[in-house]
Amino acid sequence: FEKPSTTSECSESFSATKNRSRQLWVPKTSIQQAAAAAGTSPPELCERVSSLFHQALTHAAVSFTDFTRTSEPRHQRAVRHFWGALRDGGALYKGSYEGWYCTPEECFLPESQLAERRDAQGRPCKVSLETGHQVHWTKEENYMFRLSAFQDPLRKWLRDNPQAISPYPFYQRVLHWLEEDLPDLSVSRERSRLQWGIPVPSDSTQTIYVWVDALVNYLSVVGYPETHGEWWPAVHHVVGKDILKFHAVYWPALLMAAGLAPPERILVHSHWTVHGQKMSKSLGNVIDPFACIGQYTVDGFRYFLLRQGVPERDCDYYDEKVVKVVNSELADALGGLLNRSTALSINPSNTYPCFSESCFPKVLDYRETKGMGRASAEDYEFVASVASLPLQVANYFEGFQIYKALECIALCVRQTNSFFQRHRPWKLNRKDPAEQLWLDTIIHVTLECLRVYGTLLQPVIPHTADRLLSRLAVEPEERGLSSLTFLARYNGKSCPFEGRQLGPDTGILFHRLEKSRHVVSAHTEG
Repeated sequence: FEKPSTTSECSESFSATKNRSRQLWVPKTSIQQAAAAAGTSPPELCERVSSLFHQALTHAAVSFTDFTRTSEPRHQRAVRHFWGALRDGGALYKGSYEGWYCTPEECFLPESQLAERRDAQGRPCKVSLETGHQVHWTKEENYMFRLSAFQDPLRKWLRDNPQAISPYPFYQRVLHWLEEDLPDLSVSRERSRLQWGIPVPSDSTQTIYVWVDALVNYLSVVGYPETHGEWWPAVHHVVGKDILKFHAVYWPALLMAAGLAPPERILVHSHWTVHGQKMSKSLGNVIDPFACIGQYTVDGFRYFLLRQGVPERDCDYYDEKVVKVVNSELADALGGLLNRSTALSINPSNTYPCFSESCFPKVLDYRETKGMGRASAEDYEFVASVASLPLQVANYFEGFQIYKALECIALCVRQTNSFFQRHRPWKLNRKDPAEQLWLDTIIHVTLECLRVYGTLLQPVIPHTADRLLSRLAVEPEERGLSSLTFLARYNGKSCPFEGRQLGPDTGILFHRLEKSRHVVSAHTEG
C-alpha cells in the first residue's frame, strides 16, 4: 500500500483511478426506463443513485481519488475523441444488425447463451442463461465495430501476458472465448430508442452504445486524450465476473483499434451468495450493507468480506459465519493478545521493554538451540514466520489474493498467542534479574509481532489497526510498509521502540459481536 490506494465509483457507468479502478454501473436504457416509471428525468435519477454510492463509500471507509460520472463534460469529450479514433482507424462501419437483445445487460446475446422459459403470464419467452433476464428480438441499423479483426491480436496479447487477467481460471475463460467465433459488435443504438446517452459525432440519429461510453471512463478519468500517458496502460481494473467479456474482450479490442494498449491487469472477482442462493429481491435475501456495518462495525464487516471472499469462486454469506470469524480472529486472537501483553500485571512500567540477545540469541539453525538461551526451536520457527510475513502479505495483496494475506496474518497471530501462552510470563519472578530479562524479551517479541500485524492490517481494518498501533505508540510516519522492520535487536540493530512509553489504554481493541436476526432483509428500493 505504498502506491496510491484508490477506489472510485460512479452511478451511471464506471470510473477509473490512477492505479486501480473499480466500476459500478447502471445501464442507460434501464435508467431511461426507471426514470420514466418514477416520473422523473434520467439526470435527476442518476443524481439520487450517485448520492447512494457516495453514502455507501463513506460508511464503508472507502477512499477514492476521483468519483467520475459519464454525464460529466470531460468524459463526454473523451468519448467523442475515442469514437473519432475508432472511425479514423477504419474500425467502424454502418450496417443492419438484428438479434436477441437484453435490456438490463445492454447487449445482444447469441442463441447459445439463451434458454426457453415462461414469463409471468405463462407465455414462452427467451432469457439469458447466465442472468435469467428476458431478451427481445431487435433489428436496427447501427454502427458496427470490426471486433472479428482483433481475434488474433487479442490471443497474442493474452498469450504474451499470462498475468493480464487474474485469477487464472478467468484468464482461461477468456482464452476459450477467443477460440470461438468473434462476430462484429454493434456499438450504437438508434437515437429514437435511446435518448439518454452521447450522440454519435456527425450522426445525430444514433447514440453511442452504453458499454463503449462507459469503458472510456477508464481513460477520461486519467486525462484522455491529453495527459493519460502518465498512467496508461499501467492500470489495474477490478471487475465482477459477470462483466468479464466486456473488459477482457471488447475493451482491449477497442483500445487496440484506437491505437492504445490494453490495461496492464484485469482483476476479476466472483459473487456472494446467501445460504447457497443467489441474492434476489423476490427471495428477500438481499444483504443490506448499511445494516451489516451497523451490526458488525465497519472494520468487522470489511474484515469478514476480505477474509472470506475468494475471487475465483462464489462465496456464501450468513450472519453466523460473520460473528464466528470476526469474534475468533479480531476480538479474541488479536484483541486478546494486545490486552494480555500490555496488561499492567504483566507490564507495570507500561513501556516497550528491552530485548535480550542472551535470552534469544541469533542462530543459523534453530534446530540446534540447546544451551544457547531461553528460546526454543519452536520460538525460532515462529519468529521466522513473522519475519517473512510482510513480503508474503505484499505479494498476496498485489496478486489480488487478499484472503490469503489475511489467512497468513491470522496464522501468525495464533502462533504469537501460543508463544505467549507457552512461556507463561505471568509466572516469572520479577525479582530474579535473569527472569526479568526473559519476561521483557517475551513482551518485546509479542509487541513487535503486534506492530507488524497492525501495520499490515491497515488497508483492511483501518480503525482497529490505528487503535492497535496507537496503543503501541507507533507514530503515523512509522506505519508504512517500506519501512517495516521486525525484531531489529535480534538482528543486531537498534530498535527505535525499545524503552518507549506505550500509548494510552483505550480499552478493548475489538468488542465481541452478538448474533443478529435482522441483517438480511429484502431491499425493495430502486
